[in-house]
Amino acid sequence: MSAVAGFVITLFLTFLGLLAITFCIGRVIPIDPVLAVVGDRATQAQYDAAKIAMGLDQPLWQQFITYVGNVFSGDLGKSVSTGRDVADDISRFFPATFEMATLGILIGVAMGVPLGVTAAAKQGSWIDQIIRVIGLLGYSVPAFWLGLVGLALFYAHLKWVGGPGRLDIFYDGLVPPITGMILIDSVISGDFDIFWNAVSHLILPASVLGFFSLAYIARMTRSFMLDQLSQEFVTTARVKGVPERVVIWRHAFKPILVPLITVIGLSYAGLLEGSVMIETVFSWPGIGNYLTSALLNADMNAVLGSTLVIGAVFIVINKVSDVLYRVLDPRARS
Repeated sequence: MSAVAGFVITLFLTFLGLLAITFCIGRVIPIDPVLAVVGDRATQAQYDAAKIAMGLDQPLWQQFITYVGNVFSGDLGKSVSTGRDVADDISRFFPATFEMATLGILIGVAMGVPLGVTAAAKQGSWIDQIIRVIGLLGYSVPAFWLGLVGLALFYAHLKWVGGPGRLDIFYDGLVPPITGMILIDSVISGDFDIFWNAVSHLILPASVLGFFSLAYIARMTRSFMLDQLSQEFVTTARVKGVPERVVIWRHAFKPILVPLITVIGLSYAGLLEGSVMIETVFSWPGIGNYLTSALLNADMNAVLGSTLVIGAVFIVINKVSDVLYRVLDPRARS
C-alpha cells in the first residue's frame, strides 16, 4: 500500500511540476495573450477589460493557483483559433495521433527488435552492416521527405494505399465518434468498409513513423544484445552445446527486456509528440497539426493545453515503464 501511495504522490508532484513549467512558458513567451483575443485594433479600455476578465491583472502566484485549479477541473481555456474549449479540441485531435503513433510503435517493435537481435548475433557480417545502414537511414532521412516519397510511390503511382487524411471524403462523418479512433469506432459501428478505408489511409503514415522508431529500437537492441552475448553465462551455455537459437532468445534476450521496455516507452512517447511533420505531410488531423496551427495563430491556450497533454503522456508512459521494470526485475522491488 505504501508503494502505491508513493507512486501516486510521485505522479502528482511530477504533474504539478509540469503545470509549473507550462505556466512559466505562458508568461515568458513573447506573445501577448490578451492581444491575441481582442486583436490589435482594440482600444485600451477593451484591452484592460479583457486582461481583467482573463485574470492576468492578478499576482503571479494567484494566477498559478487559478491555473492549477482550472486544469484539475478540466478547463484548459478557449481556443482563439477554433472558438471551442481547448479540452474539447484535444479530445478530438489527440485520438488521431494516438492511433497513428500506436500502430507506428507496433511496427517499430515488431521489426526493430528482431533486426537488432539478428544484427548482434551476426556481428560484423554483411547482415549486420545492412541492418546498421537501415538504422542510419532512420536517423538521417528527413521525415517530410520520406512521407512525400511514400505518397508519390505507394499512393499516386502504385495506388496501394489511401491518400492524405484519415478517410476518403465520402466516408467522412459517417462513423459516430465513440473513442475518436476511426479503426475502433468503425468496428463498434459494424462499418467494415470504413474500417478498411481507414486502414488504407493509416498504414503509410504509421509505417513512416514505425521506420523511425525501428531505427532507434534496432540500434539499442543490438547494443544491449552485444553486451549480453559477451557475458560468461552465454559462453557457458554455448560450451554446454545449447542450441544457438536458445542461447540468443532465452539466455541473452531475456535480461535485456527491462532496459528495452524503457527504450520502447521513450520511443512511443516521442512518436506521440514528435509527429508534426508526418501529420502535416499526410494532412492528419492530430494534435501535432493542432499545436502547429495554434503556434502560428498565437493561440496560447491551445499551445499550453497541447503541451500539457503531451507532457502528461510522457509522465504516464515513464511511470508505466517503471512499473513494468519492477514487475520484470525482482531486484528493483527491494
